[in-house]
Amino acid sequence: MTSYAKQPVPQAAGFPQPPAGEHHIQISPEELAHSFVDDAPPPDLSHYAVEDWATVALFWLMGGAVFLQFFTRYVLNDSLNWTEEIASYCLVALVFVGSAMCVRLSRHIQVDILYRFLPVGPGRLLSTLVDVVRTVFFVYLTHLMWRLIEVVGDETMVTVQLSKGFLYYAVLAGCVLMAVRSLQVTVVNWRRGYSVLEKPEAFDGTGV
Repeated sequence: MTSYAKQPVPQAAGFPQPPAGEHHIQISPEELAHSFVDDAPPPDLSHYAVEDWATVALFWLMGGAVFLQFFTRYVLNDSLNWTEEIASYCLVALVFVGSAMCVRLSRHIQVDILYRFLPVGPGRLLSTLVDVVRTVFFVYLTHLMWRLIEVVGDETMVTVQLSKGFLYYAVLAGCVLMAVRSLQVTVVNWRRGYSVLEKPEAFDGTGV
């Protein structure tokens, strides 16, 4: 069996390193087996960003609301009405804040088949255009969300006497983070000379 334990990742073979947050490490079956018996190294949390922790917090808050709803409805036979509304709002906030994490890691759905047939120059130009359009879209989305808050930001929730501003500002924060991360990815792609669209093999650890 061929071992890849000591071989460098594809980025070292003529490719610049990917931006922070993209970690794809190739290991051999022997290394995987030893990982169950060897002492685990200290966890490295440095590559997690603020949107990662916010996404985890929102997920657990939503999970707690759903569990409480299930428990009160099917065990106590006396459902708490506000749990469904809170869980729905958490899901909405989770989508937008979690999207910022996907933008930073370039994990949104993307179609890269066209770049396999384009020469390097046109492919680089088209990829840069995609980066710019994506960033402009997120900036415009942030603007629209801010205008929405100005109109309906003072509304209250249906089952709880709390302002919906908590939800709206969480969505706004997600839009701002998406715009910022998209700009960062655009700058990194420009400096590196290619994006995940042009060379997906440099990001998935296969090197094919």
